[in-house]
Amino acid sequence: MQQKLGLPVRRDVPVIAMVSRLVASKGLDLIAHIIDELLGHEDVQLVVLGTGDAKYQRLFEQSAWQYPGKVSANLCFNEKLAHQIYAGADIFLMPSLYEPCGIGQLIALRYGTLPIVRETGGLKDTVLSYNKYTGQGNGFTFAHFNAHDMLYTIKRALGMFYDKPVWNQIVHNAMTSDYSWQESAKQYAGLYEKLAGR
Repeated sequence: MQQKLGLPVRRDVPVIAMVSRLVASKGLDLIAHIIDELLGHEDVQLVVLGTGDAKYQRLFEQSAWQYPGKVSANLCFNEKLAHQIYAGADIFLMPSLYEPCGIGQLIALRYGTLPIVRETGGLKDTVLSYNKYTGQGNGFTFAHFNAHDMLYTIKRALGMFYDKPVWNQIVHNAMTSDYSWQESAKQYAGLYEKLAGR
C-alpha cells in the first residue's frame, strides 16, 4: 500500500489512515491543530482518502507538500482503494465530534487496523480502549473533543505499536470483535430474560 500511495516502503513505520468525508463533524479541526506536531515529531505516515470542505483538502495537500514521504493525500472517493487502505494501515483515526453509529471503525476492526476514536455515539459503543492490566480492548479512545487529548492517544498507540506482543494482542482483540446482528440479538435476548426475571 505504501508504494501504491507514493510513500516510502517502511514496515517499521506506523501508518495512520483516515477514510472519511473531510468535514468539521469528522474531527478535522482537531487534526488541523496538531498535524504539524504529529508529523514534525513522530516517525509516522499519514494516509487520507476522502473529499469534502476545501479548507480540509488544502490542509492535507499542504501537509503532503510540507512532509514529503510522510503524507499521502487522496482527495477522492474510491471504494477499492478505501479497502486497501483499511487493510494496509496500522491505525485508523476517527476523531468525530459526533457519530450516531459509524461504520469506518467497524471495517477497521475487521481488518485488524486499530481504531483511535473519540468516545461518542457508536464509536464509544464499539471501540474499547486497550487496558494493559487486563489485556482487554480493541483500540484506543479519548473522551474530550480536544486536539491534545487526541494527540496523547495517538502517541500512546504509537508507543504500543513498537511493543509487538502487546500490539498483536490488540489486533487479535480487534479482529475477533463481534458486532454482528446475531451477537446483538443474543445480547438483547439476554437483557429481556434478565428483565423478566428468568
